[in-house]
Amino acid sequence: MARYTGPRAKKARALGEPIFGPSKAFEKKKYKPGMHGNSRRRRQASDYSKQLTEKQKAKYTYGVLEKQFRNLFGAASRKGGVTGEVLLQFLEARLDNVVFRLGIAPTRRGARQLVSHKHIMVNGVVNNVPSTQLRAGDVVSVRNKSRGIDVIVDSVGAKSNIRNYGWLEFNPDQMQGKFLEYPEREAIPENINEQLIVELYSK
Repeated sequence: MARYTGPRAKKARALGEPIFGPSKAFEKKKYKPGMHGNSRRRRQASDYSKQLTEKQKAKYTYGVLEKQFRNLFGAASRKGGVTGEVLLQFLEARLDNVVFRLGIAPTRRGARQLVSHKHIMVNGVVNNVPSTQLRAGDVVSVRNKSRGIDVIVDSVGAKSNIRNYGWLEFNPDQMQGKFLEYPEREAIPENINEQLIVELYSK
C-alpha cells in the first residue's frame, strides 16, 4: 500500500498546518524548516506556490498520493457542482477517512492500517481497500473478532474523541456507523482552500 513515510513534523511545518494531527514538534516550531530558523527573511509566495501548497496540504491531510489525487480531481470535475467542494466531499467519503471521523481510529494513518488489515466491514462485508468511496447509506463497522483490539477500544472510548459530524452517525456499543450523505463544505473542518487547487489543475 503506497503511502507517505517521510518526516511528518517537517512536512507539517513546510505547509504551515498540523496535517498529520496534533504535534508538539509543530507547535514548538510553527515556521518553515531550514538552517536559518525563523530569522531568515522569506520572499512572498507566488500564486503558483500558494496553489501548490494547498494541493499538498489536501494530499497529505487525507493520505492520498499524486496519481490518486489527480484521478479524484478528474472525477470531481466531471460531476455536477462546484469542483473544489466535490473534491473535498470525495476525500471525506474515503473509507479510511470515515473510519477516522467515526472515532474508530485516532488518526487517518491508523484508520488506513485497520482497513488494510481487514478489521473493518462495509455493509457487512470485509473491505481492505482504504480508498473505497462510500455512498449514502453505507454502514461501516468493526469486525466482531476485532472489537477487542486495544487501539480500537481506546479510540472509541476516548472522552476527547467527539464525533460531531452531521453526515455521519455512530453507535459506540455496536462499533458501527453510517455514512449518511456527502458533507457540505462548511461542515468540513479542514483548513484547505480548494479553489486554489482548482486553479492549479486548470492551467
